[in-house]
Amino acid sequence: MTTYYSKDHEWISVDGDTATIGITGYAQEQLGDVVFVELPEVGKVLTKGDEAAVVESVKAASEVYAAVGGDVVEANDALVDEPAKVNDDPEGAAWFIKVKLADAGELEGLMDAAAYKSYVDTL
Repeated sequence: MTTYYSKDHEWISVDGDTATIGITGYAQEQLGDVVFVELPEVGKVLTKGDEAAVVESVKAASEVYAAVGGDVVEANDALVDEPAKVNDDPEGAAWFIKVKLADAGELEGLMDAAAYKSYVDTL
């Protein structure tokens, strides 16, 4: 499994042709305590750059963008009932959606962990 990061602070973990997408710990820290998560329906087709989910915190609301395109094959419905899970494990159990990749070439241009850390350090 390989993990990539976007400049919009999403992480994308790829296993075969399936990408699991969530927000980074940095994004969660910037948002503060997450109190609401809205996820897309299974079957929704996302194009790279589309709004994929919505996260609301005590500080702000923010969109989660699709860093890659594809069909939503699973949504982490546990987050709808318990959005605070994002506060505890944003880069693990609190993933948002799983997408069947439409084009693996869209992973090019995303960052690896070291490049993402360097990027965040400049913010």
